Amino acid sequence: MAQAAAVAKPPAPPRRRRASATPRRLPYLLIGPAALLMLGFIAYPVISVFYYSLQEYNPTKPWRNGFAGFDNFVKIFTEDPVFRDTLVFSAKWVFVEVGLQLLFGLALALIVNQTFVGRGIGRAMVFSPWAVSGVLTSAIWVLLYNSQTGVTRYLADLGIGSYGTSWLSDTSTVFSAAVVADLWRGVPFFAILILADLQSVSKDLYEAAEVDGASRLKQFWHITLPHLKDAIILSTLLRAVWEFNNVDLLYTLTGGGPAGETTTLPLYIANTSVDAHDFGYASALTTVAFVILLFCSIVYLRLSKFGGENK
Repeated sequence: MAQAAAVAKPPAPPRRRRASATPRRLPYLLIGPAALLMLGFIAYPVISVFYYSLQEYNPTKPWRNGFAGFDNFVKIFTEDPVFRDTLVFSAKWVFVEVGLQLLFGLALALIVNQTFVGRGIGRAMVFSPWAVSGVLTSAIWVLLYNSQTGVTRYLADLGIGSYGTSWLSDTSTVFSAAVVADLWRGVPFFAILILADLQSVSKDLYEAAEVDGASRLKQFWHITLPHLKDAIILSTLLRAVWEFNNVDLLYTLTGGGPAGETTTLPLYIANTSVDAHDFGYASALTTVAFVILLFCSIVYLRLSKFGGENK
């Protein structure tokens, strides 16, 4: 009986082998060295800026170097009128540039999204300025604004204006001239991103709207714009940060002049660190600029409801 019961007992299920942890960790091990390298390149400069913002550090005056605490920040908000002026101009520069670039970029994206002869060439011409480096863009517009060989010379030949006029030296025209120069390179950025998002809009929506008698304007307002909402929010945020940190174009075109009319906060920081060698105060200015950008970015994303459903 005991032998029969032993035979009738079902066999035990085979034990499952524990899955090896190595395959699951392998992707992290592979990207680990690159991630550590990037973290080092990003974290070290950021930590250094925060550290030097609390220091009095000027290599040309080593006897004054040492821990300064929050003295640099107190000086920024209580004793430095240039900081306030450059911050106001930076806000003006970002608002005008990003607004105009978005407007013209949206218009260009809508145009090149249509079907017409030579559309490929047209798209290449629209997007080509974005492939040009910032330094080369500055060099091109310096030549165009040259008072002897640039645009003003040919306008003077046509009887418009006078010879020897320099738009970059006149306080009444320097801002507009700098805006136009940066528009040439910034508009394609918006055009590229918006055009890419336009390609994903279903044509059935437009066909249904036409059947219902919706005009082109209503189709744009109720179909195109809601679909482009997240792309517009993201592109404007990215471009606003880049324009706020724009140094190469303004430095090459105007150097912050005339009379400091085109000095942005990052350009003021660059002049303070490179020309005046006051790295402690420049680091404090950089920290303040970082906090301002972070705060404005969070508020903008919250107010714009980025990633939310379109109603």
